[in-house]
Amino acid sequence: MANIIVAIVCVLLAIVFVLAVFNALTAAKIEKGFVPPGAFVDVDGTRIHYLDRGTGPTIVIVHGLNGQLRHFTHSLLAQLTDEFRIILLDRPGSGNSARLASGTAGVREQGDLVAGFIAKLGLDRPLLVGHSLGGAVALAVALDHPECIRGLALIAPLTQVQTSVPPAFAALAMPSAAVRWIFSRTLLVPLSIAASKRTLETVFGPDPVPADFGTAGGGLLSLRPDSFLAACDDLIGVRDDLAGMVARYPSLTMHVAILYGRGDRILDWKIHGESMLEQVEGVRLDVIDGGHMLPLTHAVATAGFIRSVAAAVESS
Repeated sequence: MANIIVAIVCVLLAIVFVLAVFNALTAAKIEKGFVPPGAFVDVDGTRIHYLDRGTGPTIVIVHGLNGQLRHFTHSLLAQLTDEFRIILLDRPGSGNSARLASGTAGVREQGDLVAGFIAKLGLDRPLLVGHSLGGAVALAVALDHPECIRGLALIAPLTQVQTSVPPAFAALAMPSAAVRWIFSRTLLVPLSIAASKRTLETVFGPDPVPADFGTAGGGLLSLRPDSFLAACDDLIGVRDDLAGMVARYPSLTMHVAILYGRGDRILDWKIHGESMLEQVEGVRLDVIDGGHMLPLTHAVATAGFIRSVAAAVESS
């Protein structure tokens, strides 16, 4: 019996070793295949990657959970750079940016960093655009640093407290930091690959998933262990900060506009969009046919929304 137990343990250890090697090699290959397209700047001790394109009034765009700035270079960026200076940034721990120097990932702390980023680049009160979780970060900037931006254009934003995690992101909600770390180094890649079709169909649906999302859209970057762990930290930050932010929404006085897809399978547009009509005076809500990833699947409509918000902000 003892020999059998030893044999089983050896087999299990061998499997774990193979998975760890496979994860590490995959992450290294992905890292090598995605050369940072932009520049880097140090913001309060955190190294932030950003892309600066176009000329005209400045717009800063912040991505969502488990994403990075390539979500916007895929289809949206080219729609706007003939009229605006567009600055995309990788949130801390995402894309090619380092984690916050503090080691945490609170929504308000990320808002502080975005405000610091705007100041560091010497930007004159840009329009701030946030997608999904990036919408919550943009709202944190508006609440804590209203003097540094002209207004908000929020795309499928997270605005209200969620009692549950969308099924597509369930793996990010592991309660144990140790379990998350082990998972990220062993099972992350094979399980993510196995579930990728179903996950992407949920995240993008009812819109089709772009065939080149993994490469041109940067989707493969989410297979890196550090990206996974940063996304886990983001969820914790949402839990810690969002309730207090919601209570302060009525204090917002700047121009706020929201774009949602009525078929969004990640965030309910009525909960996170329509509710803002009562919480923020004068908020604008546009709802179109589409899912959660509007910057990739409805780039023309998204650019039109941003363009109209920019015009409204400039004229106010």
